[in-house]
Amino acid sequence: MAHGRDIKIISGNSNIPFADSVCHNIGLRLSDADVSTFSDGEISVSLYETVRGSDVFIIQSTCAPVNDNLVEMLIIVDACKRASASRITCVMPYFGYARQDRKTKSRDPISAKLVANLIESAGADRVLTMDLHTSQIQGFFDIPVDNLLGMPLFADYYLRKFGSDMEDVMVVSPDIGSVTRARAFALKMGMNLAIIDKRREQANHSEVMNIIGSVEGKRVVMFDDLVDTAGSLCEAAKALVEKGGAKDIFACSSHGVLSGKAIERIDKSYISEVIFTDTIPYRGDVPCDKIKYLAAAPLFAEAIRRIFEEVSIATLFR
Repeated sequence: MAHGRDIKIISGNSNIPFADSVCHNIGLRLSDADVSTFSDGEISVSLYETVRGSDVFIIQSTCAPVNDNLVEMLIIVDACKRASASRITCVMPYFGYARQDRKTKSRDPISAKLVANLIESAGADRVLTMDLHTSQIQGFFDIPVDNLLGMPLFADYYLRKFGSDMEDVMVVSPDIGSVTRARAFALKMGMNLAIIDKRREQANHSEVMNIIGSVEGKRVVMFDDLVDTAGSLCEAAKALVEKGGAKDIFACSSHGVLSGKAIERIDKSYISEVIFTDTIPYRGDVPCDKIKYLAAAPLFAEAIRRIFEEVSIATLFR
């Protein structure tokens, strides 16, 4: 039995095409709502149809501008709560602040926990997201959190791309922190794994130190959860070619944050192709031929349908 009498899907301004695609895959339309700003910059939310007794799903990636998108989502949650929605699910294809999940030095905040508290305090009953930077962030919440995986989308893409010719293809983790997810991807693809060992000198800068494993003569697929400035990714690709002797470099990541000079770096790098999901819209002024996107909306649409119908979503992780 469904939790609410019907589904209502509301979108913030972070990724409206993604929300439209989710609705198309479910066979619904976006609810009639207006999310804008007043003249002083304060966020204004107006709901033009009833949500009383409905299962409401608010689609909003907290990507750049991160704080604006986060506050938009919180205010939409509050509006739905005060309008007597039966259940409110925050659908966050990309969960901002996820990298601030622990104290790395004295007097650091744990911003991911603060964001979790804000979402709960606003009145959300559930969170649906994809590839959290660290899975333990789910423990920051006292409400259910469904963390979908982009891995099946990439596995399907590369199986179609390489076909049966995968003897010389290898998965590479671009850093030690991504080894667990890269190993799971390698096992799923039936490939060997290599690891980039790097030393980070300061935020958004890294120095590649060593390659653990042999990539000589291999086609390499680097797998990670997100690409921000692309500095680490491009330096890793350089090391794999110049030090390791790899013959072709591919990369895939669930979230293409692509801040700063990321697109320029990717365009000038050894990487032949980078695949992202569309959890974050492409923000470059000029298209980059090396960057491609896979649609994650069908996966989210199926998850929303299953949540509404109160059935298991476990099959979506396979």
